[in-house]
Amino acid sequence: MQPPEPSPIIQEFLNYLCFQKRYSSHTVLSYQNDLTSFFEFIFTEYQLKEAKEITTPVIRTWLASLKENKMASKSINRKISTLRSFFKYQLRMKHVEVSPVATITSLKVSQRLPSFIAEDDMHTLLNNDYFEDTFQGHTEYLIIQVLYQLGLRCNELIQLKEKNIDFSSAVIKVLGKGNKERLLPVNNQLLKLIEEYMAEKRKEFNNELPFLLLNKKGSQISPRYVYDVVRKNLGKVSTNERKSPHILRHSFATHLTNNGAHINPVKELLGHSSLASTQIYTHNSIEKLKEVHKQAHPKS
Repeated sequence: MQPPEPSPIIQEFLNYLCFQKRYSSHTVLSYQNDLTSFFEFIFTEYQLKEAKEITTPVIRTWLASLKENKMASKSINRKISTLRSFFKYQLRMKHVEVSPVATITSLKVSQRLPSFIAEDDMHTLLNNDYFEDTFQGHTEYLIIQVLYQLGLRCNELIQLKEKNIDFSSAVIKVLGKGNKERLLPVNNQLLKLIEEYMAEKRKEFNNELPFLLLNKKGSQISPRYVYDVVRKNLGKVSTNERKSPHILRHSFATHLTNNGAHINPVKELLGHSSLASTQIYTHNSIEKLKEVHKQAHPKS
């Protein structure tokens, strides 16, 4: 028996996320995948396809099947979060009278400290001749600088436009998750680098693309391009196994907290909606303090 086409009620919810909540296409796709997987399961196991038919035991059975298939607790928690949002919308639209997710709690996840690149390694990479003196080399250098100095997410970097840069006020406007804007301070060195890059870009290409960063063909950079640039260049100075664009965001936050930055400003710089998301970076600071204490205190 083939599962039915996606329920109109799912599509209605996805439209709500897209057009009212203004979530990114990537986020909406994640919701869609989670809900599709869930509804395929309950149709196969119970021949259910409507929200009002779904009960808490049905959801628990699905979650148990995910656990049996060795899915990580963090991934299962994301799916629980998807169902919470979905049924919250169903309640609002009066499609259901009670949420079957209300009594379901998230799984415990062992907290792993975020990996980051050492400050000395970042200094070595950015202050030596590791980048070619070409437009592509300058693009790669600016990608690393912006990710590290501003703590941007990969997509925020890709979507960064020239009009978002206020040279007179030394700030950059960034469009983050959920289309939330935040203003980030930029030092004069990075502003000068951006200004020089923009001038070079106009000599290289005769197009009207609004994006700050372009590849060697004059097109908007892609996530794969950014990932390859970061992996290649971090590999020149670091033995860290993880070399993704996001590790530069982790490095940005960790280096700030290690050097005395308070958590609330770091939260605003990262664009986190919850302080809990930022607090993980304080653990790295505590580990550093423990190391200093162990080395320096006579009673340690």
